[in-house]
Amino acid sequence: MKQQFFLLIIFLLSWAIPKAQLNESDTVKFQLRASVSGNYQQGNVALLAIRSKLDFTFSPIKQFVFKSQNSSLYQEFGNRKADNDLFSRNYLYWQPQHKVYPFGITYVSSNFRRKIETRFFAGAGITFQLVQTQFHVLKLSASTVYETNSFKGTLYNKAEYNGSNRINLWRGTLYAAGWNYLLNHKLRLYYDAYWQPAFNNKNNYRTQYDIGVEIPLWKGFNFTALYIFTHENVVINNIKQQDKILSFGFSYNFKQKHK
Repeated sequence: MKQQFFLLIIFLLSWAIPKAQLNESDTVKFQLRASVSGNYQQGNVALLAIRSKLDFTFSPIKQFVFKSQNSSLYQEFGNRKADNDLFSRNYLYWQPQHKVYPFGITYVSSNFRRKIETRFFAGAGITFQLVQTQFHVLKLSASTVYETNSFKGTLYNKAEYNGSNRINLWRGTLYAAGWNYLLNHKLRLYYDAYWQPAFNNKNNYRTQYDIGVEIPLWKGFNFTALYIFTHENVVINNIKQQDKILSFGFSYNFKQKHK
């Protein structure tokens, strides 16, 4: 009963807040996209899995755009918690309608299975808009960030970090993102990927890529599927470096244009 109530509350909250990829270069004042997926089982198999995503952009004036991408993942197997993660990516863009434009960035996250209590980084970079049409978008960006990590342990697979639960360093980031409308606008394919090497240690890097599809259903509602691959090269001892997640669910899109 506890799990059923929890699942209902998360589902309702995910849809009550005004709602894949949002384009900061669109000339709109406000964009919103939300999605939620879940799985609940009891009996021979006890399982609870909830994944939600809330992205939005806000442009108070046309020169500035704030974009926020937020996701959460909660999972239990046999009434034992396996995931309880939060991830928030936030950007401030200057004149993103141009081919090349600068941005500031902050990330905040936690990861239960990787024993990361908190991770925060902030920095600045530049985006190159390679393709920008009504149906196809492709962007590349590069940035430099300073990162702080707090782990639930002090022993790592890379011995040079042993003895402290904190790792602080400078990183570079190479990022690519894009989407395509296919089959006469009946399917949307979207994807992004990034690589983050540390400046002071070639063994300390991470990479991630996401590939998703959306199929329109009715008035902004879509069926969605998302595959996520992550690799973290420095991890707490006995934690695997790679994770792969495939999820299915529904999303809702909303746009408000500048007057």
